[in-house]
Amino acid sequence: MVLLLSGGLFVTSALSSDGTDLRPGRYQDLAGLVSNEAAQAEALTERVNDLDREVQQLSEGLGDAQVDDLQSQVETLRAPAGLTEVAGSGVTITLSDAPLSVRESSDLNQNLHVVHQQDIQTVVNALWAGGAEAITIQGQRIVTTTGIKCQGNAILLQGIAYPQPYVISAIGDPTTLETAIDDDPTIDTYREQAADPRIAVGWEMQEDDDLVASEYRGLLDVQLAEPLG
Repeated sequence: MVLLLSGGLFVTSALSSDGTDLRPGRYQDLAGLVSNEAAQAEALTERVNDLDREVQQLSEGLGDAQVDDLQSQVETLRAPAGLTEVAGSGVTITLSDAPLSVRESSDLNQNLHVVHQQDIQTVVNALWAGGAEAITIQGQRIVTTTGIKCQGNAILLQGIAYPQPYVISAIGDPTTLETAIDDDPTIDTYREQAADPRIAVGWEMQEDDDLVASEYRGLLDVQLAEPLG
């Protein structure tokens, strides 16, 4: 009986398939999957080879003249960018709010008795115009991306709040720096108010033969600005 049944099944299968595979799709799908995976593997292998060649080219370029020239330019620009320490003679200017006794007894606008960020910025700009090689405020190196902002009764400088008095030091020829300060009309107004006992904001300028401006240690990338043009 078993033999008869088995023989019947073989005959039925042969008749149904007409001599072909009953499930060819399974093998075709498997062949397509293998072919697809092989193509992906080949593409990834080629990508790896491309990256290897790129790494090799970049590594070989480390010693060529073009790279050396670019590195030389970077080193040349480090000092103007404020990334190297500068030492020498110059001037130190100290700005301060009026004494508490003056502020409490004054009937004038209280804004006249305090140092504002624009006062600090005016002094810094005048020192740059006077040929300063390096400038610090409260010991912090000032660079082109440095922002000076008021925060209550203090200023915010590179993320750090500093109370008054504000000490601004500039390295350069003292005579030229002082001339630039004397020639600035906005600073003249501030100095007149400093000399007025009713206002009495603080002003002091002195020459210094031994100033040191450490290198800038803050962030170098500009995150909230876009180039013009």
